[in-house]
Amino acid sequence: MQIQAVSIEDYISKIPEERQEIFRKIFDTINDNLPEGFRENISYGMVGWGVPLETYPAGYHCTPGLPLPFMGLASQKNFIAFYHMGMYANPELLNWFVEEFPKHSKRKLDMGKSCVRFKKMDDIPLELLAEVSKKMTVQDWIKCYESNFKK
Repeated sequence: MQIQAVSIEDYISKIPEERQEIFRKIFDTINDNLPEGFRENISYGMVGWGVPLETYPAGYHCTPGLPLPFMGLASQKNFIAFYHMGMYANPELLNWFVEEFPKHSKRKLDMGKSCVRFKKMDDIPLELLAEVSKKMTVQDWIKCYESNFKK
């Protein structure tokens, strides 16, 4: 489910009212903890953070001319989705997250390749999201991206 929005505030205003407060808390947690150099945006119908073209002019190989995506946050029909391409591309980071999750949440981890789904708004592990947001710098992500995806 994509939400057509022109800004992050516009996006948040279009999600269900009962999710807006927690969505903003997640957004602020990520934004406050990401290393310098990532830039927030609206991309692929969700809130995202990526590497700007000024830093990485090659951009994203799947959509040339767009900044290199890194993280995303979306309000879906039945959950909030948190996307972290670093966990998708770096098995050590993924393993760390999977091992840490039970220490921060009483819920079972509901995760796809790069997507963590939060169905219960009262049990979103903000501290863990803060920690995982700090784990990869822009340069770390570019190196990881180039070694895994850009051939």
